[in-house]
This record gives sequence, C-alpha cells and structure tokens, in this order.
Amino acid sequence: MTALERAIRSPAPVRAFGGRSPLDGLDRRSVGFVDVMAQSVAAVAPAAAATTVTVIVAGVSPGSVIASVLIAGVLSLLVASTVGQFARRLAASGALYTYAARGLGPVGGLATGAAAIVGYAAVAMFALLGGAYYTALLLRPLWPGIDRPLGIAVVLLAEAALLTLLLVRGIRISARVALVVETASVVLIVVLLVALSTRIGPVDPAVFLPTGPDDSPLGVGAGALIALTAYVGFESAATLGVEARSPLKSIPRAVRATVVISLLLYLLSALAQVAGFAAVGRDFAASASPLNDLADTFGMGAWANVADLGITASFLACAIGSTTALARVVFAMGRDDVMPRVAGRTHPRFGTPIGAIAIVLPLVIGVPLCLVVAGVDLRSAMHLTIAVGGIGYIVSYVFACIAAPLFLHRIGELTAGVVIVSASATAALVSAVAAFAAADLAAGGAAMWVAIAVASASAALIAWRRRRPLGVLGAYDVPVADAVLGGVPRDDRDG
Repeated sequence: MTALERAIRSPAPVRAFGGRSPLDGLDRRSVGFVDVMAQSVAAVAPAAAATTVTVIVAGVSPGSVIASVLIAGVLSLLVASTVGQFARRLAASGALYTYAARGLGPVGGLATGAAAIVGYAAVAMFALLGGAYYTALLLRPLWPGIDRPLGIAVVLLAEAALLTLLLVRGIRISARVALVVETASVVLIVVLLVALSTRIGPVDPAVFLPTGPDDSPLGVGAGALIALTAYVGFESAATLGVEARSPLKSIPRAVRATVVISLLLYLLSALAQVAGFAAVGRDFAASASPLNDLADTFGMGAWANVADLGITASFLACAIGSTTALARVVFAMGRDDVMPRVAGRTHPRFGTPIGAIAIVLPLVIGVPLCLVVAGVDLRSAMHLTIAVGGIGYIVSYVFACIAAPLFLHRIGELTAGVVIVSASATAALVSAVAAFAAADLAAGGAAMWVAIAVASASAALIAWRRRRPLGVLGAYDVPVADAVLGGVPRDDRDG
C-alpha cells in the first residue's frame, strides 16, 4: 500500500471546518453548468423580451431602438463583469443582497435586498401577465371570451399552479423545464426573424438611426433603460451558489454568456422589426403584436401562431426563473434573521426554500390577479410591472457596483480595472434611471410613482428593522467537514 493509499484510507483528522453550512438545507451541489445557465436565461427570457420590450422602446424613442439595445447590452456586460468579481469569491443564494451586504454593510445589504425583491417579483408578475396575454391570442379562436377578465384570471391561475409545482419540486426540475422551454422558444423566434428578414429585403440604413424629434439624448437614455429591462435577470444564476457544482467558476461564466446571447438575439429582433415596419410604412410602436403583424403582412401568417406559442412558453420560463431567484433571496434574508425565520426553512425531501416560496408566491400571483379583476388593460399592466421591475433591478445593480470595489479593497484584491468598470456602470445606470424618470413623469406615466411608493415602503421597513440589532449580514456557503477528506466538525473536537 502506497503512502497516498494509506492517507486516503486513514486520513489525518482535519478540524478546521464546521458541520453545517449557514445555508444548510438546500440541495447542495446538485446542478451543473447547463442548469445554472438555464436559470439566468430563463429569468431574462430572451425570446419573450426580444418581441415585447423592443416595441416598448419604440414607444419611448421611436428611432433609437437599435441604439438603445446596444447601449443596454454594453451596460449589462459592465454590470456582469462587476457581479463576477463577487461570484468568483462567494457562493451564495442571496446573490446581489449578499454581495452588497459584504461590501456596504447591513444597511446597504438591506437596501439592495429590497430592490432585488422588487425587481424579481415585478418581472415575475410581468411574465405571468405576458403569458396570459399570448395564451389569449392563441386560444381566442376556441374561446372567444378568453381576453375578458374572467378568462385571463383562469389562465393566470393555471400558470400559478404549474409554477408552484415546479418551484416546490426542486431546482433540477424547474431549471431543466425552463431550459427546454426557452431553447425551443429562441429557436422558433430566430427562425421566424430570419425568414422575415429574407422577405423584407434591403431597406434604407437611415431607418435604424435616432434622427426623429423624439430621439433626443434624454429619449435615447430612456429607451436604453427600457431596453435594459430586456437583460435584467442575467445575474440570477448567482442565486444558485449553494446548489451549483463549481459555483465559483460556473456562475460567472453563465452570467456573462447570458448577456452575450441576449444581446445577439435582441439585435436580430430589433433590426428585423424596425426594417419590417419601415418597409410597409407603419408605426412600429403602435403594434399590439409586432411579429404577428409582420408575419401577416409578409405572407407568413401561419408562423405567427408558432411564434405566439414560443413567446408564451418563454414567459412561463421567465416566471419560473424570476420566482426561483426571488425565493432564494428571501431565503437568504430569512437565514440572516432579516425576514421572518419561516423564510429560512427548506423542504426536507426536495431541498427547496419552501418557507420563502410560501411567502413570495401569494404576492407574485395575487397582484396580477388583482390588476386583471380590477379591469386594468393587460398591456398597461405589463408595461407597469416591467417598468417597476426594471427600476428595482437597476437600483440593486447600482448598489452592487458600488459595493464591489469596497469589498475587494477589504480583502486586499482591488485593481484599477475594477474601479473603472464599476464606476462607469454606476454612472451609466444612475443616468439611465434619471432619464427614464424624467420621461415617464413628463408623459404622465404611473411607473415612477409606483416605484417611489415601493421605495418609501421599503425604506420604512428597513428603518423599522434597524430598531433591533443587526448582526453580520450576507451569509454564504462554506465547505463543510463531510466534504473534506478526514474532516471532523469543529463541534466534535471533544467527542
């Protein structure tokens, strides 16, 4: 027997590790890179965003759709680079909340967590509403009254039942369902966009440039913020820091790759849709379903139903990914004793954050139902929820970008490159929010007022929570004794 074999068979005791992780109870190290990637891609839902967010951008700044998509993509890459600084060093389920708590301290962590919760929750609501909208388009020939409040409510409840089942059963099932659904959706949309581009043919390049009266720098900035909502969620792979295998390697790769894939798809979509509406002399921003309208116009009506099916499926994947991330942030805050302790409970069999799921699902499902029952137009509800969600995401990104240099300085690993990237991303994000706020308020929109109300409520809750002592926030996963050859839990030293 060699010395190595003897060491493996009878290893020396190693007592430097604990017996349990602070995030114990989740299905630890159970998913690989593909599943981690699926989480971020599902939360972004590029197939749905490519066909819905672009038309919202056109409504804000008609001539700057391409410019807005590019600016938002570059900005997302800067934020992804900053998030990667944390993800390469910490495996956490709280993602940006945990990162900011480690860089900015308890108050910064709470503010970031509140913003992330608003972002994930509002985008999940947007996804459920979007899924109901496109389901209604598909089923209208069979159920003429489906687009009335009762019909939409039935669709929302069906989506909610499927969402609940997948979230409770575990990340392996939910991530793989989301991956299959989103992959199929992207393929369908790409095929349709390429076919449309072929039918449209060459157009005047000037149609892609921001030259109209509404395309001022302020308008382009507002459009870039709306376009940024098509990318938000790319960092949600970081909420699987406990479940992922090799999280310090796989999560940064997944975050960065999601942004690149989304950018390429959005550019293809924006180019095809802008060119198509310009070719027929119609208003892109006035279309209720741009791909359907273009498919009908260019003799591809049968493809429109296929596209609607893909978009519906993509919205479902987005709801899965966003709510998965939302539940894990709430779970992390529960383990930090910021949320009620029930939020930190996990399912004994499936290893899912069942306590957090029970807290967030009524909110994510209840708000869209209330909007529909109250008679709010579906598209108006979608615009409101995606705008509020985008603001929540972006505020959390701002805090994370500020926290990164402070965190790296604290551990002695700060570089000039990180400072430049973080500062650039922070300045651009703040400018985009300011531009959107000015444009939304000038247009008499409700999104900023809702965002201000939510921010005020969050600030009040944080102030109330500060009345009790806060410990060190931002718990993250650590190696445990069982995972180390010869590991003996520190609590067993005297045993």
